[in-house]
Amino acid sequence: MEYRSLGRTGVLVSPLCLGAMNFGGPTSKEESIAIIKRALDGGINFIDTANVYNAGESERIVGAALKESGRRDEVVLATKLNGRMGEGPNDEGASRYHLLRACEDSLRRLQTDHIDLYQLHRPSQTIPQDETLRAFDDLVHAGKVRYIGCSTHPAWKVMEALNISERQGLARYVSEQPPYNLLDRRIENELVPLCEKYGLGILPWSPLAGGILAGRYPPGEVLAEGSRGARSGSMFRERITGHAREVAAQVGAMARERGITGAQLALLWVKDQPGVTAPIIGPRTLQHLESFLAVLDMHLADADRPLFDALVHPGNAVADFHNSNDWMKARITD
Repeated sequence: MEYRSLGRTGVLVSPLCLGAMNFGGPTSKEESIAIIKRALDGGINFIDTANVYNAGESERIVGAALKESGRRDEVVLATKLNGRMGEGPNDEGASRYHLLRACEDSLRRLQTDHIDLYQLHRPSQTIPQDETLRAFDDLVHAGKVRYIGCSTHPAWKVMEALNISERQGLARYVSEQPPYNLLDRRIENELVPLCEKYGLGILPWSPLAGGILAGRYPPGEVLAEGSRGARSGSMFRERITGHAREVAAQVGAMARERGITGAQLALLWVKDQPGVTAPIIGPRTLQHLESFLAVLDMHLADADRPLFDALVHPGNAVADFHNSNDWMKARITD
């Protein structure tokens, strides 16, 4: 396997990152730990979680698995903060007050003395970035955090943060974690060129578009009972557009011609896009993980790239994976 640099750092990570959002619900603790161990055995050395995932249970499971296996030092461990973790007015956000306390809480749940990549889960529209970056910088100098990054930020916010860090001599973001898949390619317009220019790693979330690109929602069919689309809220259901289903069906047909699954081909496309460091996979079962691990040794053929561009033009979208952002005003209509 060819490991990749995390941004402009010297840290090498696997070209797939194990996402832990399902750990602790719907995936049981026992199967979650089995998934983590199998991922490590399969060559993945990069795990991403967040304090809000299942109210901290995801972090607890990841911490328990790494302690039980004795493999903490083999892993680049990433987590995130910003979301609400309590009822108090300061139990969320990007303030210094919340950030420092959130870090201590995550360290305790993860059973570790440091976080390798600590990320701001969403941008703040009210708290000045210098306050957040100064707190991150203090954590780095204290040895509790190795590197810092951000998630789901607009390009201008990332650029502003880089400028503040340079001017004030603070720790600098080394990565951004945006939504990115074949159905929503809008980060290609500004964010990808920015990250390539300034040396930030790109860690896409939802590379399979929440299962749409795995063919779970065929064109014209009602949402199956028990499917993610049926049990999720309106935010996810809005992404399952007719156009998105049609694109997924064509990806599935392309995959069958190549002897792989639609999910594998969709993941491969993201993994081998320019600027991408490691898409975040979120297996719910061991079977899902095994399918994803096969992609580690695959490479997207250059001759296939125009076929994907014909389905969704670069920089465009047929489903809205930015609809969890209060800063994204544009919406996709089917």
